[in-house]
Amino acid sequence: MISREPARRFDLPSQRSRRWRGLLRWCGALALVAAAAFAGHHFAMQNGLARLREAADHRLDMLATGLDADLARFEYLPALLEMTPIVPALLGAPSDAPLRDAVNRYLDGVNATAGAEMLYVLDATGTSLAASDWNRPGTTVGQDLSFRPYVIDALGQGRGRFYGVGITSRKPGYYLSYALRRGQPTRGVVAVKVNLEETERAWRKLPGDVALVDQRGVVILSTREDLKFRPMLPLDVSQRAEVQRSRPYGEAGLQPLQWTLKETLARDARIIALDGVDQLASTRSLRGAPWQLMALDGLAPVRVAARNAAITASLAMAVLLLIAVALWQRRRAVRQKLANQAALQAAHDTLESTVVARTAQLRAAQGELVHAGKMAALGQMSAGVAHELNQPLTAMRTLSESAAILLDKNRFDDVRGNLQRIRGMVDRLARLTSQLKTFAHKSELPLAAVPMARAVADAQAIVAEATKKNGVAVEVDVQPPNLSAMAEEAALGSVLVNLMRNAIDAMQASPRRTLRLEARPQEGRVILRVSDTGPGIPPDILPRLFEPFVSSKPAGTGLGLGLAISAQLVRAMDGTLHAANLPQGGASFVADLPAAVQAILISTPTGVINK
Repeated sequence: MISREPARRFDLPSQRSRRWRGLLRWCGALALVAAAAFAGHHFAMQNGLARLREAADHRLDMLATGLDADLARFEYLPALLEMTPIVPALLGAPSDAPLRDAVNRYLDGVNATAGAEMLYVLDATGTSLAASDWNRPGTTVGQDLSFRPYVIDALGQGRGRFYGVGITSRKPGYYLSYALRRGQPTRGVVAVKVNLEETERAWRKLPGDVALVDQRGVVILSTREDLKFRPMLPLDVSQRAEVQRSRPYGEAGLQPLQWTLKETLARDARIIALDGVDQLASTRSLRGAPWQLMALDGLAPVRVAARNAAITASLAMAVLLLIAVALWQRRRAVRQKLANQAALQAAHDTLESTVVARTAQLRAAQGELVHAGKMAALGQMSAGVAHELNQPLTAMRTLSESAAILLDKNRFDDVRGNLQRIRGMVDRLARLTSQLKTFAHKSELPLAAVPMARAVADAQAIVAEATKKNGVAVEVDVQPPNLSAMAEEAALGSVLVNLMRNAIDAMQASPRRTLRLEARPQEGRVILRVSDTGPGIPPDILPRLFEPFVSSKPAGTGLGLGLAISAQLVRAMDGTLHAANLPQGGASFVADLPAAVQAILISTPTGVINK
């Protein structure tokens, strides 16, 4: 008795072991490449950040030194004015007009030499008595500035410093104040306003962005206008009350910056996100004012360099691994060559008998292949027949169901019309079966003039139920209305119905569903265009669209024979069928057919005769 148990494979564990070893080798190689990429990215990122921090430190050293020098060079002015006799005299006689005029001119002269924006004297109540800009609009003369912090600090502590927007000039500046206390109590205050706009303009010539932040965390100077007078964090209640009282920022809205701390590299270096962009923020405190100078540098170049370094490192590791694999394969090939030479001699002894056995097997296999080819051709032919007959049969079923409904309503004329259409469909089925031989040779059916408007209307009637069910709007444009093509009517109708059904299927998921049919004459030809508003034809399918069994529809919804048959039918009518995607979306199928000759003009001696 013959056992039906399949033969056992004793080499499966060995094959499974080889597969696992191969998988482990690939995983190891990928791990080495990933590690090289990570290391290259990490070291390049750290190196780039170090260079960026070093450049920022040099820039901050230079800017901080220059700003401290700009602020310190005006500190001698208040003490100098106290030593000038006419200034204390004006504080003793504030209503003396000639003396006030003399002090105004004196302050103007001193300010012209010093280079400050403004120099002025206030009495003990904080009212401005004289100023270097007494003869210009927006002067402080006569203004009560007692609420300004630099005036309060000078009257209470002897000295004051303040940065803010001027009450009368509306221009920001740095204010230095000095109390005049000769002979106690305090008799008045001398104030200097320093314009830092020149300093800010000089910053714009340097790489990166620079910002100056005051003690409240508000940006008061910046190379970026969108950062000025905006706090890095929202101000608390007490800070807002102080700002409301002293008005250091004028009418600024104090909208907080979109500032997020992401990583702290050092005490004075952080990675932050400003308006969603990662930057390196380096800070430096000033000696002459309670402010911080900040340099902002974008991290995009550093990250690009790090990414390039990671790619380079991974490629280098991949090359090294390939070299190692090549050397290993070479050694393995040498060993395999020696083994093959030994096996070749043994195989030569049994070659003759093997050739005879293989020849017999090939002959048997050849017969099986011929049989399989015949079966494949038969299957393709049956699939094509089913595909081509399905459309008329569907239309016949629709017309028969409609006839039954009309018969119940005693609409006999309409029933008769449906029966006539069914008869036409039967005739068309007979013609369609004859068209199946177009795969083997050219159709022998004679071509005749077919009106394009009638062919389009017949096809539209066949797919009417599908268009109504899917909510598809059909637009028909045949110009001129009597345009005709040399074609076989059944074949042309089959092509039209197939193209329209494909367009309806393609637009099922589209928000706008419009099927447009156009026909135009062009140089003795008729150009028939069927376009839709669907998603278009996938680029990988478009070059092979007219091959048998190629379809863009989901599996199970199409055989992929309709367009192949349609193209063959159009070629049998001496035409061509092409497909393309439209720029505005959707697909377009263009059939180029020969035009029907409507009239022949014959010239005669007596005139022209139409035939």
